[in-house]
Amino acid sequence: MKFSHSLKFNAVAEWWDEYIAYSALKKKIYEVPQSSYSDHPADTHEESRLMAGNGSSANDQFIPLLDRELNKITSFYIVQAKEIESELEEVKQLVDEKEAQGLRPTPEYLDDDGDDDDDDDDGSPSRASRSRKTSVSEPPSPIATRRDHSRGRRSSTSSNYDLEASMHSNAMSETTNGTRITRPLSRIFGRRNSFGPETIWTSKSDYATDTRMIFKRRITTLYISATSLKSYVELNYSGFRKILKKYDKVTFNELKDNYMHNSVEKHAPFLQESKDRLNQIIAQIIALYARCVTANDLSTAAKQLRIHQREHIVWERDTVWRQMIGQERRGESDGQIKALGGSVEGAENPILAVPTPVGRIKITNKGISLLIALATFILLLNLDLVKGEEANRCFAILCFSTILWATEAIPLFVTSMLVPLLVVCLRVVRSDDPFHDRLSPHEATKYIFSIMFSPTIMLLIGGFTIASALSKTNIDRILITRPILVNLPPGSRFAPCVILGIALAANIGGQSSPISSPQNLIALQAMEPPLDWLGWFAVALPVSGLSIVLIWLLLLASYNPSRTLDGEEIIIKPVRASKDRFTAKQYFVSFVCIGTIALWCFEHALEDVIGDMGIIAIIPVLAFFGTGVLKKADFDQFLWTVVFLAMGGIALGKAVTTSGLLETMDIVIRDMVTGLSTYAVVLSLSAVVVVVSTFISHTIAAVLLVPIAKEVGANLPGSPARLLIFVTGLVASAGMALPVSGFPNQTAASQEDEIGQLYLSTADFIYNGVPASLISTVVVATVGYSLMKFTG
Repeated sequence: MKFSHSLKFNAVAEWWDEYIAYSALKKKIYEVPQSSYSDHPADTHEESRLMAGNGSSANDQFIPLLDRELNKITSFYIVQAKEIESELEEVKQLVDEKEAQGLRPTPEYLDDDGDDDDDDDDGSPSRASRSRKTSVSEPPSPIATRRDHSRGRRSSTSSNYDLEASMHSNAMSETTNGTRITRPLSRIFGRRNSFGPETIWTSKSDYATDTRMIFKRRITTLYISATSLKSYVELNYSGFRKILKKYDKVTFNELKDNYMHNSVEKHAPFLQESKDRLNQIIAQIIALYARCVTANDLSTAAKQLRIHQREHIVWERDTVWRQMIGQERRGESDGQIKALGGSVEGAENPILAVPTPVGRIKITNKGISLLIALATFILLLNLDLVKGEEANRCFAILCFSTILWATEAIPLFVTSMLVPLLVVCLRVVRSDDPFHDRLSPHEATKYIFSIMFSPTIMLLIGGFTIASALSKTNIDRILITRPILVNLPPGSRFAPCVILGIALAANIGGQSSPISSPQNLIALQAMEPPLDWLGWFAVALPVSGLSIVLIWLLLLASYNPSRTLDGEEIIIKPVRASKDRFTAKQYFVSFVCIGTIALWCFEHALEDVIGDMGIIAIIPVLAFFGTGVLKKADFDQFLWTVVFLAMGGIALGKAVTTSGLLETMDIVIRDMVTGLSTYAVVLSLSAVVVVVSTFISHTIAAVLLVPIAKEVGANLPGSPARLLIFVTGLVASAGMALPVSGFPNQTAASQEDEIGQLYLSTADFIYNGVPASLISTVVVATVGYSLMKFTG
């Protein structure tokens, strides 16, 4: 468990603001300018201590933050320790007074006897009435009163345990077979000595029993406060030790031992005499409990107090974890995964608010886009633009879905789920027989759902499983790098260059393997027979590698990132190599991942045994979830919106094919390319694909254009359908001219510096993204085409 979560789990909720601000300090570590990092990671301990003492730039910034937290913790500890000692002395004095008073009830206790009849008439238990009567005879706890007013704690009269319930809880024990049996109340208050004079602590009278319960409550609350303060000290000590260890690791300093010995351990909460004093207070509280409740039986007293403490901790932890789990489920946690089309965003600002009798109707851009999509859909359904009723209706669905996908008027995966609904209800699916009869809704439903969960979807899930396992076992972080953007001079051109470079490289990287992007999977599924992994690598790796090199040169020429605006050279210090060694779990994950990819590479040769790459994708799912490397929570965090987006795309593609729309479109396109060579068709198709994928999702572009490329290729001389599909899939990843062109661009466009200014503007994307898109498209249409022809 991460220490930040452990801190939340073990902290006292009411004291939360008084603990070390671990998460904030951790964030500050990465904001320390890199120029202030130690140049000598291997400095001796003595040298580093001298450096820490003299104060390096990094230490000068971080130590004051530590000092502020340390002073806050010390001040809080001193106040709480004084309150606990004061409360202990007061309870001791009251115990002595009660003992001196003897068994004679107080006047207040006797004055309330007349209320018994009323309580009995109301059905209230007599002991409950005695509890209320005796409770007024004792003043409220000073420590509880102070906490109520100063820290917002619950008042002692409203938050104390119900006395009967507390007694009943302590009177329960478990037998060896798990059944619960009650114990006599004498066991709760210890064995009463039948010899010698009776005292207030040994008598069985109602007054004595009620008095013992009152003191039992007060002493138990005091014990929980003292042990909570002890836990507070231990948690904060661990927090300082862990944050200093993190700081030393990131900044190459050795501040930890120096600061812990010379600062932390010199403050009151962490002094040995303070710890000894707190242990003495806890021992005195146990002795006081034994005197008042368990007839001087220290062992029983300690046991009962620990039971109360355990119940209190369980309640506190249950509350904290319920809140944390609720935040996770609502998507409010810091570590949530922003799924495709499912990220948590604020409400869109309306462009117009129209008053109506039922309230103001807010009109937004997405609302307008949705209305346009609906109007277009209804209009196309009532126009005969395409031959055949099924094809015309499918064309309306295609345009409707394209508008929704392009504008994101509703989440992308919701549009995908709308596709099978419309396909079935509008009856656009036809049979494969020569008569092409329309399928009934029942038959169409079975058909659509049978093709939605295809081997492609299983391949996508297998890819998610591998990515999750690599991430969870930290294999993907072996060569971890520190954030460098915060360490650059203001206005540095290196920052936008590296962010845009990462985004463009991520787009190009989507070409590399069959599972690098959904558009590749869509293209792979459309090929007959499917291309094996080696065949894909033979074309895609040279193409993507050359594209990245050329785009890198473009960015160097455009930004000149090695220089500041003043012409000074930017120097970035090398990152220290990770010293972490591979564990057995990491070796296992690596073996399974490499083995799975190897099987994918040779799938075509093993087709008679495994059938399809989707079956191979089951191997990592079984290996990682079956052995406990991944848990159910990891499965829940998969990007299921991407899966449903792909499923909707597959359903739409099949509808376009079976409705006859694809055949009609093929005729139109074939007439346009009649007389053109295969290479001319490749150039024309590449231009269309890169333009379309610039304005809409790369995946959606592949969904729309791959079936057309397949049909056009099937009717060209030599039937180069697989070649045109391959070109379409690769070029679909090359549309990156705008901030909205693909998810890597969208992520890069949202990056801000420490003062909230965006690193990239739309001009950055246009000036660099347009040439990058053209470069990648040309590489695919030339080098990629040549490799495709060469490899057959």
